[in-house]
This record gives sequence, C-alpha cells and structure tokens, in this order.
Amino acid sequence: MDLQYITNIENTTHTRKYNGIVQYGTSGFRTKADHLEHVLFRMGLLSVLRSKKCNAAIGLMITASHNVESDNGVKLVDPNGEMLEASWEKIADDLANANDSDVTTVIQRIMNEQTINMSVSATVVTGRDTRKSSPILLDAALAGIRALNGNIKDFGIVTTPQLHYFVVCTNTNGSYGEATLEGYYTKFSNAFKHMREYKNSSNNDKYIAELHLDAANGVGALAIKEFQKHIGSALKVNIYNDGNGELNHMCGADYVKIQQTVPINMQLEANTRCASIDGDADRIVYFYIDELKKFHLLDGDRMATLVAGYIKELLQESSLKLHLGLVQTAYANAGSTNYISQELKVPVACVSTGVKHLHSKAIEFDIGVYFEANGHGTVVFKKTAIQSILNAAKDHNLSENERAAAEKLAHVINIINQTVGDALSDMLLIETILHAKGWSIIEWEQSYTDLPNKQVKVKVKDRNIITTSNAERQCVTPVGLQHEIDKVVAKYSKGRSFIRPSGTEDIVRVYAECENSADVQRLAAEVSLLVYRLAGGIGPEPTL
Repeated sequence: MDLQYITNIENTTHTRKYNGIVQYGTSGFRTKADHLEHVLFRMGLLSVLRSKKCNAAIGLMITASHNVESDNGVKLVDPNGEMLEASWEKIADDLANANDSDVTTVIQRIMNEQTINMSVSATVVTGRDTRKSSPILLDAALAGIRALNGNIKDFGIVTTPQLHYFVVCTNTNGSYGEATLEGYYTKFSNAFKHMREYKNSSNNDKYIAELHLDAANGVGALAIKEFQKHIGSALKVNIYNDGNGELNHMCGADYVKIQQTVPINMQLEANTRCASIDGDADRIVYFYIDELKKFHLLDGDRMATLVAGYIKELLQESSLKLHLGLVQTAYANAGSTNYISQELKVPVACVSTGVKHLHSKAIEFDIGVYFEANGHGTVVFKKTAIQSILNAAKDHNLSENERAAAEKLAHVINIINQTVGDALSDMLLIETILHAKGWSIIEWEQSYTDLPNKQVKVKVKDRNIITTSNAERQCVTPVGLQHEIDKVVAKYSKGRSFIRPSGTEDIVRVYAECENSADVQRLAAEVSLLVYRLAGGIGPEPTL
C-alpha cells in the first residue's frame, strides 16, 4: 500500500472508543450513535475499496431508519442500487471491529484478496437523515473516503431511497433518471400525473384524492412536502408528525405495524385513508379507523396483492406474455398468500427476511413484485420486459385498448423506484391503482381477509443462539425449541408461528397468527415464553 494511504489511515482522529462488537445486519450497522464514529470512518475507507473493485459509484447512507433518535447507522449501496453484496458484509464486520493498530493491515488484506487496483478512480455518493448525530458521523465517513483519495458526491439530507436512486443514476449516466433531487421528484411525479389523465376503469367512484400521512418526524416529511409541490392537485397530502416532534416516537410505519394503532398527533374521521412512513422513508403502511373506532391495517401484504393484481390486469389487457411473480417472507399473512396464489393465480416465492433477499429473488421474474409485511418493497422489471412494454405501447398492429394498457404499464414503471423500495414512490403507486379502480380504502381491504396476527419481541442475552432454516420458518437452534413451538401451534385453528433473531439487537422476534383473534394473543404469549425459557431471555418473563 502507498505510504500516503497508510499515513492518512493511521493519523485519524476517528479512533475506536467503543470496544463492543458491531455487526453488519440486513440494513447495515445500526446501534447507539456514540458507538459509531470509528465505524463510519472505516466504512468510508471500505466504500472507496468497493468502488474501485466495481469500477462504479458506491452509496453510503447514514441512518437508523425506524430506530429511536439516539441510535444511528450506516449502510453501503452497490452500483445497481441494491444492498451491499453479501460476501462483503463479513469484510465490513472485520474492518469495523479491528483494533486501531490493525486497520491498515486489514485494508491491505482486503486489497490483496479482492485484487483491487488502487489506481482506479473511486466515487462515493453520500447522504444522511435528520438525526442530530448524523453530521458528526458524516464527517467521519468523509474523512475515510478522503484518506483513500475517493471522490465524494454528497447530497446532504435525503431519504434512503433517494440515495439509492442517486447511485443508480450516477452509474447509468442518466438513463434511469437525473442524479439530482429535482430529477428524482420530476421523474416520479410526472409519471404519476400522466396516470391521472386516464379515467378509472370501473363504475366505482369512491376514490378521494386526499391522503393523511404520518411522516414519523423524519426526513420523509421534507421529501413529501417537496413532492406535494410537484404533484399539485393530483393528490392532496395532509402531513402529520412533520419533523417538529421526536423521531419515530409513537409514530412511523414500524410503530403502526407492530402496535396496530394510530400514530400520535393524528385525530381522524372514520374511514379516511391514512398512511405512515418510517424515519428514512423506505417503508409505508396504510390504515384507517372505522365508525366503531376499530383500527384497520393495510400492510405490505395488502400492497403486494394490490400491485400484483393491477399489473396482471394490464398485462392481460395488453396481451403481453411476461412472467409476473410475487416474493414474500415468512411474515406474510397466510390470507394474502392464499389470495395471491389461488385467486390472482400469480406465482409466489418465499425467502428470508430482508429486502436484499426479496430483491434478488424478484429479479428472476420478468416483473417481480416484492413487499415485506412491514411495508418495505417495490417492483422490479427486467430490461427486456421494459422494452417489450414500450414496443407494445407503440405497436399499431395492436388494438387501441391493448396499446392503452401498455402505455399505462410504461407510466407505472416510471412511478416505481426499483432500487430496493421507496415509501413515497410506493405511495404514488398505491394511489395510482386505487384511483384507477375507483376504490376507497375499504374496497381495497375487502379484496381478501387477513388472519389475525401478532408480533412480539423477546429480549435475550445473545440473539446468535437462535438459528433458522427454510426461509426462517423453522428454528434449528436451540435444539428442541421448534418441537415445542410446533406443539403449541397445533392447539390453534390455522395456527402458525415462527421466531427469528433481530439483525441489529439482542432480541428475538416472535410472529403468530391463527383463525381466532382472541387466540392469537395467547399463541404469541406461549411461543414468547418458550423463547424466553429456552433461548436465554432477560428481563421480565412473558406472561400468558
């Protein structure tokens, strides 16, 4: 390694002050903000090496998504806008946890093992969320990038999906879109407004172009305000938790999904269409309150079925023979899976939790729809599928109706941010489909019935004691725990439950569903108690 690089790395003020172990989970490193300064410096270094390895721009996003304000995190974005290649997650772990005196040695090893040519130019696209700790962590990351002479494109305060978008635009020389904030807003809002020009295709007229949006007091509040300027009267968005309150506190998509309740600061009339995004705006869920004040959640499963059903309709109307598929995780409600496979007749695949797993499976289809139940997802189109759609839209050998359907598909492609999920792009897509169908949120919900379900977190001494298989639906260790879970589940009609360790903290997530809403609480409690007793639970014991 060049002596200059060694000097730059070793003469840093961003030394390791936290001696605990950090792990690159499904969404990068995520922990207390004051534990991360040395990690950000080293991820700045790693992002340069990754850029040189790929000979393309790499993204570095500073955010802790739906975590509390005191947390923060960082994740690297690969050239095509996807999550960091899995083989480099271990490399990131090794570098982040090395002693200060060993960092240069680890960097040299990475260069050798990955055969990295240091003479190749490197570009790192950076962004951060609105957390108070983010500027300090950004400075550390920038110092790491500069230490290896990387070029920096800093976009300041942006949503995570915007950062993914900028990386793709940078690497495709603008063919995907313009690598600016204005380019981002213009691309998606113009396609959204084009779709508004089509009348809805049914006799329904229950859609109202107004949405009540909980912005989690995060960066998404800034983005939706800008979107509102671009989409104008096509959709009125009333924003709650717009940044004046505490980030993710009793609000945001994760809170709404898990607690199944209305976010703080939202006073709503019955049956009004509402949505909630998370702190970095890559997840969204819909909800409403009925006349009896009952809460109704329309999560990622609902969005996936709505989107897949609409795209299938347009494919049939356009006579395009493209392979459409839908990808889910174990968290997907059995009601949605049955509806997709039996009613919509769309192939369904199940993969491990995490958008990187869903995304890699979805790209195997011509058109792949994927959403986690938490509301994180998107639609991906193969280049050949996009070209077929564009050709059909201009093919005068087709009927007027066939061409119109292909035109709609072409606009839908441009509404969608295909780079691993975007809450605001997904919002525009859902609103487009509801408008096309003339549906209120009630008609949307009535398409199928969810099984009652519950999620619980159990604190444990070491989450790594839990290992799983079969797309996380079966517990492998501790030995015997799955057998006990099976015995509990067998007591409940249409019962299903699985456990999985968190990717970022020492908790085990318990999911339970069954036919009777009164039973689902007890099922979740029984499985939680098993986890507590057999997997080293800490704190108060779960009660039945």
